[in-house]
Amino acid sequence: MKNFYRILSLATIAAGVIGTAALQAQTTQTTIAASDFTKVGLSGGQFLKIGVGARGTGMAGAHSAVASDVSSIFWNPAGLASVKGYAADISQTFWFAGMSHNFASAVIPVGEKYRLAASFTSLSSGDIKITTMDQQDGTGGIYNVSDIALGLTLAGSLTDQFSFGVTAKYIQQAFTNVSAGGFVFDIGTRYNTGYKGIVLGFSINSLGTQQTFEGADLNRANNPVGGIKTQPVDMRLLTAPFDMPLSFRAGIGTDLCKGAVWEAEYDADGIQQHSLVTALDFETFSDVPEQFAAGLEYTWKELLSIRGGYRFGSDQFGIAGGIGIKYVGSGFDGQIDYSVNPSQTLGLINRISVAMKFN
Repeated sequence: MKNFYRILSLATIAAGVIGTAALQAQTTQTTIAASDFTKVGLSGGQFLKIGVGARGTGMAGAHSAVASDVSSIFWNPAGLASVKGYAADISQTFWFAGMSHNFASAVIPVGEKYRLAASFTSLSSGDIKITTMDQQDGTGGIYNVSDIALGLTLAGSLTDQFSFGVTAKYIQQAFTNVSAGGFVFDIGTRYNTGYKGIVLGFSINSLGTQQTFEGADLNRANNPVGGIKTQPVDMRLLTAPFDMPLSFRAGIGTDLCKGAVWEAEYDADGIQQHSLVTALDFETFSDVPEQFAAGLEYTWKELLSIRGGYRFGSDQFGIAGGIGIKYVGSGFDGQIDYSVNPSQTLGLINRISVAMKFN
């Protein structure tokens, strides 16, 4: 067992080194093109960074260590190993400018220690009027932006303390008749230290190759010489390849009411009277400065939860909050969560999630 912990420690350190090295390599590769800017605008696929689930976003994203439900697929796929039985989650984010971000996933047990999940994530702009310099009120045509991610996640518990998770996702980004597609991977680990309920979480997200936009709208037939009547020449717009928003996330969390500060209290039915989950996360990205998140979740009688948090280092998001209510029945658990994330210039971002679990 001591050898296992040594191997685990080395593996965790190696994951961190690999993640940091990959981020540094990607940043160094594009530093010349970025000129005087600091990492900004180096990646596409920005919808992959939008938080999933009202629980995690209500804690400002401090969730990689404490995530233990279906939304773990986004925060740290290793947390999916904690899901018991069959489960499903549906989440909708009312993004700014009328855009909508949606997430849906279903989980099934594969043996006693492993879980398999399929997920779908989308970002849609809705219909947008086509305008030109001459027709600024619209030409009568419309277009829309639609990004999707189809994922398959495998998570499992190697020991009572250590779990892992891997997600493979096919990404497609599209607008009008132009699209780009490819695969990315998320890899996560979760370790219960066994000391006062402290849990550690690590993940590398959106690890993949470059993508390039292709499509019919890149073709043109233009006059090669302005002002002279000649036959139009077929042309094609050239597009540059772009990277995915690679990130490394590390977190720590515990329930202060389970021995860390206070001893756990249970009623006659075995229901925990109070829970106070605290979590801290650090995230480093390939295209934006590093960020920190701190979050709290108080739960009364495993029924009503109140959440809050703050994100440091983001130019748009800071304070966050949310609420959740849970129903526990015979063979079925249901939960509804809501979160709000005020932005600096784009208004309020609202999320609602519905989770179901079948024992």
